[in-house]
This record gives sequence, C-alpha cells and structure tokens, in this order.
Amino acid sequence: MKEFRDRTIGRAPLIGTFAEIPHPVAIEVMAQTKPDFLCIDWEHSQIARDQIENLVRASDIHGVPAMVRVPGHSPEEIAAALDSGARGILAPRVSTAAQAAAIVKASRYPPEGERGVGPSRATNYGYGIFDYLGKANASNVVAVQVETAEGLANVDRIAAVEGVDVVFIGPGDLSVSLDIWRPEGAAKLAKAIEKIVAATLKRGKAAGIFCARPEDVGRWAERGASFFLLASDTMFLGAAVAASIAEARTGLKPAKRRRSVKG
Repeated sequence: MKEFRDRTIGRAPLIGTFAEIPHPVAIEVMAQTKPDFLCIDWEHSQIARDQIENLVRASDIHGVPAMVRVPGHSPEEIAAALDSGARGILAPRVSTAAQAAAIVKASRYPPEGERGVGPSRATNYGYGIFDYLGKANASNVVAVQVETAEGLANVDRIAAVEGVDVVFIGPGDLSVSLDIWRPEGAAKLAKAIEKIVAATLKRGKAAGIFCARPEDVGRWAERGASFFLLASDTMFLGAAVAASIAEARTGLKPAKRRRSVKG
C-alpha cells in the first residue's frame, strides 16, 4: 500500500474524519472502522497538547494514519504535532501565500524548512533519529485550510506555494467570512468552493473539503476534490444514538391501562 502522502498528492480519493473526543478509546473505536485517515482536532476540541501523542499512538495501533489540525500557525504547535508521530498537519485560517510558506517551513527539516530536531516519539525518542530525518520531509502531509474571504481572493497564490500538499476548504468559516452563511447563500458558497477547487487543481495540488453529510463527498468529488473529512466522532456518536433511540421507540407498543381497584 502506498504511503499516506503518496496517496494524498496522487489525488487518490481519501475519506477521513475529525477526532474530537480526548481519549484513546474513541480513537481506537474510530480507527477500527478503517477510515483512510483520522484528523485529531487540536483547534476546536478539548484535546490538549499532552494528549496528542497517545491519540496518535492509538491510531497507529490499527494502522490508520493520523494527522493533527493545529490551533494556529506557530512553529511550536506544528512541531509538537509532528513530533508526536502524526503523519501530517492541517493548518487553519490560511489567507495568504506568506502564511502558507511559513507553515511549510515549520513542517519541514532543513534545507527545505526550519523544523527543529529533537528526541521525540517521531524519532523513536532519538534512537531512530537518522531514519526519521531521512524520510520525514517526503512523508508528512502539509494541508492548509482556506476559510476566509482573504484566502479565497489569494487562493491561486496559496496553492502555488511549494510544499503545500492539500488546499483544504472549511465551508462553515468560509460562509461566515463571506456573510453567506444563511440558507439563501448556498449557491454563492458553492461557487466560492468551486473556485478554490479549480485553483488548487490548476496548480497540481490535492483539493480537500469538510463534508457534514456522506452525500456531500460525491458532490465535491465530481468537481475534483479528493481529500475529505467527513463529520467527526462526536457528530457520528450523536447521530447514531438519535437514530437508534428513534428506531427503538417505533417498536414500543402503547402500554395498556390498568384498572384501578377500590376497597
């Protein structure tokens, strides 16, 4: 089987999901369903920095690549995610080519970047450092998230940045930034997404998008997207419980009224 980054930049269709529950058990349950990858959401969940390594480890046990959505663009956050053994990072709110270039630099060792070297889990705590240094730049995925009006305007330049593997679309934040988040703005949002996908493919990069519903994956795949994050563990949990309880309730028979006994 090809490596995660090879499949990503080769635009093989990949479907993963966000991991937001801060416990390895949740990761293992999700990993056993065999998604193409998991994305540990350090930005929008209660996951703390010191938990990331155990979450990545839990995904590794089941052979599922794990990447991390970092909270911002700081080199320290990016290094922490990659040092945990994650197979890539997703950086939010990337609005300029300069920001994208800085994220690439923080994700790559010299001479391609400026990532620092340390005895982390990724390097087998230093004992496998030479092996990891020899393959890290070529095997870790760098995905940047375009989700602002400024990012939309600059998407062609962002996608052109050397070292960016995936231009990922955050429809929710993008719709808010463009002030088209109401239902009547759906057509305008679709056009904005299509512009990002087209600009990304023009530059030979993989286009990715968050999909809340399974049917959205096929819709955007038809337009050229290949890297999908479908919902999240919390969304799947809530939907499954609600559906199962609703189904169970349909099987309940109305209780017969008992006659009262006097005396």
